[in-house]
Amino acid sequence: MASMNDRERGYEAKFAHDEELRFKATVRRNRLLGYWAADHLGKDGDDKEAYAKEVIASDFEEVGDEDVFRKLRGDLPDGVSDLDIRSKMSELMARAVTDIEKS
Repeated sequence: MASMNDRERGYEAKFAHDEELRFKATVRRNRLLGYWAADHLGKDGDDKEAYAKEVIASDFEEVGDEDVFRKLRGDLPDGVSDLDIRSKMSELMARAVTDIEKS
């Protein structure tokens, strides 16, 4: 019985660890997305950092990535397509995961 409890605690700990890593990667991705979008909007310095924080905060509106997508779509010029945004979201998530795994 003790081994079953140990196994259950191990699965719970792994799940919690995986969720924490997923959260950190998502926040990192959103910061990078904010920097990318800020470049398209001509922001730099403190304005660029403030915009990245806005993008991070937008992710807490609902579960999933659609809230971040809507924020970016609403702010970016028409020359940046939906496909560009979604592709950059995927690309930067992969980069964020790699960065988190390295740290």
